[in-house]
Amino acid sequence: MEAIFIRKSNMKFYAIENPISEYMLKVSDIHTIYVNEYGNKNGIPVLFLHGGPGAGTSPIFQQYFNPDKYHLIMFDQRGCGKSTPYGEVAENTTQNLIEDINLILQHFNIRKTHIYGGSWGSTLALLYAEAYPEKVISLILRGIFLCRKKDINWFYQNGASELYPKYWESYISIVDKTKRKDILSAYHEMIFSDDESTSNTACKEWALWEGKSSCLVPSSEVINSFDGCAVSLARIESHFFINNCFIKENQIIEDIDKIRDIPCKIVHGQYDIVCPMRQAYDLDKVYDKAELIVAKDSGHSLLEPTISKEILNIFENDIK
Repeated sequence: MEAIFIRKSNMKFYAIENPISEYMLKVSDIHTIYVNEYGNKNGIPVLFLHGGPGAGTSPIFQQYFNPDKYHLIMFDQRGCGKSTPYGEVAENTTQNLIEDINLILQHFNIRKTHIYGGSWGSTLALLYAEAYPEKVISLILRGIFLCRKKDINWFYQNGASELYPKYWESYISIVDKTKRKDILSAYHEMIFSDDESTSNTACKEWALWEGKSSCLVPSSEVINSFDGCAVSLARIESHFFINNCFIKENQIIEDIDKIRDIPCKIVHGQYDIVCPMRQAYDLDKVYDKAELIVAKDSGHSLLEPTISKEILNIFENDIK
């Protein structure tokens, strides 16, 4: 198949096509996950890990990958997108997701793969690589999230609140003033409330806070994408974050020697408010095989123009 290009803002994207296959993979007594593949079945394997956790995939992500060159595999992690049951947090931990990746690679008979991960996807990519380094050719990461307590606190308690005070005030307006010393716990309680109205409102405000903060220049496209997955995003993110993503404090950095021989390219926005640059910097300092590319005019989202440009360049020129 000949690749088709679409030009946007002087960038060359690939046309969005239907998947060459899609299926539902039973991964536990509770969960079935949606998996699809695009491009060339004999091409370079790339596993795409979406963010959140709980955001799900979108066909728009295809546009970064040459369908003649790559065998692209995407899946909706447990509880989100087309995976079932929607918004389910039982049997939904980081360790579960890591083992799901193994099942997916086994299904496609892929021994080793390149992995792309953005935001939470970068977390999962790093943790998977540290668990199974022999199965990873390289990592391509965007918007590094190390999931340390201070990283979670930055966005959900104190830090980002100082940079987007108007958005923050809207976000915490539904939190009882007596519970504002622990916003994450207060939101978790509301999100999982038995009262449907309380839960739905909390899910929507949770998603909008992240969506509004994700771009240097506000983007209705990005905000709407967060609003569209509000329930799964809020339920699964708050479940993971209140449990410190089910990993030890600073686990990624402490286990970095396990991936010392895996090449890694990191693209991170200089003005990323969701996952500040410090996280990418701290990872780059200890990861000898990593190359940090700073998008100097960007925030967090993959759809930021300079971040898109850098990701396109990596997959066009650097992956063999």
